[in-house]
Amino acid sequence: MRGFFDNRMERRLYIVVPLATLLLTIPPVRSHFASIGWRWMYILTFSFALSFTLTPVFRWAARRCNVYDLPSGRKVHPEATPLLGGGAVFFGFAVAIIANGVYSGKLASIIIASLVLFTVSLIDDIHEVPAWLKLVAQLACVSIVMSQGIVLRVAPSTYGVFAEAANVFLTVLWIVGITNAMNFFDGMNGLASGLGAIIAFFLGIVAFQTDQPFIGWVAVGIMGSCLGFLPYNFQARGKATIFLGDAGSIFIGFVLACLAVYGDWAENNPVGSLISPILIFWVLIFDMIHITVDRISTGKVKSFKQWIDYVGKDHLHHRMAVVLGGPRRSVLFIFMINACLGTSAVVLRDARRPIDALLLLGQAVIFVMLITVLERRGRHNAISCAGDEPPSSTRAPDTKRETRS
Repeated sequence: MRGFFDNRMERRLYIVVPLATLLLTIPPVRSHFASIGWRWMYILTFSFALSFTLTPVFRWAARRCNVYDLPSGRKVHPEATPLLGGGAVFFGFAVAIIANGVYSGKLASIIIASLVLFTVSLIDDIHEVPAWLKLVAQLACVSIVMSQGIVLRVAPSTYGVFAEAANVFLTVLWIVGITNAMNFFDGMNGLASGLGAIIAFFLGIVAFQTDQPFIGWVAVGIMGSCLGFLPYNFQARGKATIFLGDAGSIFIGFVLACLAVYGDWAENNPVGSLISPILIFWVLIFDMIHITVDRISTGKVKSFKQWIDYVGKDHLHHRMAVVLGGPRRSVLFIFMINACLGTSAVVLRDARRPIDALLLLGQAVIFVMLITVLERRGRHNAISCAGDEPPSSTRAPDTKRETRS
């Protein structure tokens, strides 16, 4: 298929992986994995293989339909790059989960809501959708999952209707916040899909540790689909051959945020159950809080409408790229920070003494302090060396949306 593969390595791998995907669809193979207690490995392998197989298909479709991220004066990538990579991630996850009989009313609501968001974001990738309309779609999808009981239980039930109202508000804030934070991180090659895989990995570990295999299977499904897309977007040499697009980053963020609400992350330990997912998602939370406070305090945004419409290059990955000398180093640095905090979340679940929990939380605070110092240094360098223009080593976002990778 001329034009289907971008290099010889892709062509060679594409002979093996689709065959493995077909092999995994055979019922006896699935039954064998389940019988030896490796259902998680089957879902991980199947979602990876299917996402890897479908990514060139969506890349080919993007080229045929002329769905590109076009270069401009505000961007560094010199060539038009196909979008629609999120389609491979979405279908790799959904098919792997459904084909393995992982069903529940709550999961169905997450898949239906994520399909709605995926569709709206896909339209946005092709034809721009107003920010307010995308926010309305997100709120509607949050309502879908909350209707099935996926709601945070933070406020004590003794406060009655006020507790319910507070829990609903916190649930909306969490899911919408994490969804958009993941979309904001889709600004450098491999960043959003890599973070999605790392976050899903740690959610899966804690889910299996807390005897929640159902949530663990869903988490490894997301992990596998993200890893299947990653080789086409984050390569050791050369440029990305396809971008994830808003359809992919928003889908990943939404599902992971819903899983965090869905699960119970520490038995008989409300504090640990609350703090564990916060640590796992801390990179996203920190960036969202940081840019919001910074933009308001500096007068860049003065209303909620300005906040959702604002296009900036002040995110964590932009500043780290300035400090560390390039986008690849920034991406790898953020991966390592996320892995460290995720490890703390895993250990925190088994912390018995208060001092153990305090030490782990103290470690997370130190990480935040280090990141803040580096960010301030990056901001100083960016202003002194390039004024309002982004450094040449980073890929600036376009005027249409915050980021894209």
